Amino acid sequence: MSKNGLVVDGEGWFVVNARESRWRDEGALGSYCTFEGKRRFPHFGINISLFEPGERMGMYHRENAQEAFLVLEGTCTLIVEGKERVLRAWDFFYCAPRTEHIIVAGEDQRAVVLAVGGRGRGVGGGILYTVCKAAARYGASVVRETADSAVAYAKLRANLPRSRFVKYRRGWLPDD
Repeated sequence: MSKNGLVVDGEGWFVVNARESRWRDEGALGSYCTFEGKRRFPHFGINISLFEPGERMGMYHRENAQEAFLVLEGTCTLIVEGKERVLRAWDFFYCAPRTEHIIVAGEDQRAVVLAVGGRGRGVGGGILYTVCKAAARYGASVVRETADSAVAYAKLRANLPRSRFVKYRRGWLPDD
């Protein structure tokens, strides 16, 4: 138990409720729960992300790993291969490796999204942040292509506190 919620660092199985787990507040990049402690899951990453109006999952990019996203509540906008598409509750987006994409919440959108992505030697990585006019309208595009995440996120993270771990806030997930 941490001051911000449950953190599991063992190698065996466990059960934890997302409302009791530790969350991260990433400002304009939304808030999310990874269910992980210091040890990351070796084969896949998983999180529940909350996006308020104007927030985004990250910067428009492509990577070598496959990912999958399921909208659990609300609406958001998927930008994939430069095209916009509104996603609603229970819409599923499978993202094949090397597909350029990002999920954003427009001014009148709010969403809870389950995200899963592959990890492992030779699977993940290879992230390239690319320029996209559609993503730029939401503040989710780099100005110049880069593989350096520190460069891609420099402006967004400049004013965030060092530790962004927070407790779950009532109302983030459905049925609160």
